[in-house]
Amino acid sequence: MVSVSTNDVRDVINVSSADIPDDKILKMVKRAEVTLELELGKEIDYNSCSDSEKEFITVLAAIYAICYLTGGSAVGLSFSIGDQNVSVLSKAPPLDVLQSELERILRNLKQPYVGSA
Repeated sequence: MVSVSTNDVRDVINVSSADIPDDKILKMVKRAEVTLELELGKEIDYNSCSDSEKEFITVLAAIYAICYLTGGSAVGLSFSIGDQNVSVLSKAPPLDVLQSELERILRNLKQPYVGSA
């Protein structure tokens, strides 16, 4: 069993603890955990989960983190200094790539029910 860490989430989108504090990341991890529980219909613990569950929670929390970063203020976290433009998310993968990864992981986590009627 493995655990989801705040650094795992930050690594997905290449940000630091200065960009998003641990307490915010942990809330995102918990929300992602609950989402996965609802999708799979079973209890999940982000502190002790399978590799696939960890990957799903990490990627979904990273998507939440991107939303947090881009919606943090009216101008976001992109800013200009003279002729230089800086963006915290310049190294983050595109959201559609993360969404595709999330869907692929979820398909593999959902196991078909085989039973008798």
